[in-house]
Amino acid sequence: MNTGLKITAFAAAIAATFGTAYGVGTSIDPVVAKKPPTAHDEHAEASEGADGETAGGHESAPAGGLQISEGGYTLALDTPRVAAGTASVLSFSVKDESGRKVTAYQREHGKELHFIVASRDLTVYRHLHPTRAADGTWSVRAELPAAGGYRAFADFKPAKKGATGVTLGADLAVSGKAEPAALPPARTTAEVDGYRVTLDGALAPGKANELKLTVTKDGKPVTNLQPYLGAYGHLVALRAGDLAYLHVHPNGEPDDGVTEPGPEVSFTATAPSSGAYRLFLDFQHEGEVRTAAFTVDVPAGGADANTGAKPSAEPGETEEADGHGH
Repeated sequence: MNTGLKITAFAAAIAATFGTAYGVGTSIDPVVAKKPPTAHDEHAEASEGADGETAGGHESAPAGGLQISEGGYTLALDTPRVAAGTASVLSFSVKDESGRKVTAYQREHGKELHFIVASRDLTVYRHLHPTRAADGTWSVRAELPAAGGYRAFADFKPAKKGATGVTLGADLAVSGKAEPAALPPARTTAEVDGYRVTLDGALAPGKANELKLTVTKDGKPVTNLQPYLGAYGHLVALRAGDLAYLHVHPNGEPDDGVTEPGPEVSFTATAPSSGAYRLFLDFQHEGEVRTAAFTVDVPAGGADANTGAKPSAEPGETEEADGHGH
């Protein structure tokens, strides 16, 4: 169970472009990294001190999901464009250095591969569970409600001995009339399907902090959360602007003799930089997985990430975030 997963800070360089219509002919030009950045790169110099560590004293690590190729693996989308509001089959594969589709993975948190799709404005989020064919092709049915630019993330660990986890990202276009929304305001409480989830704790740049999320229903604590992907909660954080990906898991796991099945689910996370982030918490109760979404502002200098946050969510704020493909 990871308790301090972190990604390095660097200047945001990707901006989503939305027109009146996002058509089938829209061009997507993914960035492919030929080699990992070195300590002499501009971004590394901006985030590391003389000792090669981040300002928070933690060893720097590459940001997740910003590259379509990394560590000898490439995310190849067979369906880079779909229509808004229509159930479509998303098909993709992970290819190795020789161009062959990867067919062997290590299971992480109950799955060989985790597939996340989020809109560039971070108002639509889907944690999907694709199936893999024998030839290494993954596929999953999904309906994306709003037109515009999206980012698809594949989070996996190859079966190769000594392999480490890899998170790749590729652009996905959803055709139709695009009307990007503003990032939802920072709040400490989210409501979804009669559940209220309260966020306690703050993200800080370069510093590991604990985040506690408390789940209640009808004003009563939920003390019988069900395991989902091997944990009582699953948290994904995306940085606004470039959608840098931070994937963390709770402190503790079911049946470890210590961790209770709610109402609190605890995480430890390090923000890669100051800025706005969108947090998506998946939790399972009464046999159904739901998603609570939060926006948090991480100021420079490590001040309270939720300074100025309003006490509760607007009705329906998390409606589009609550999407899962099984």
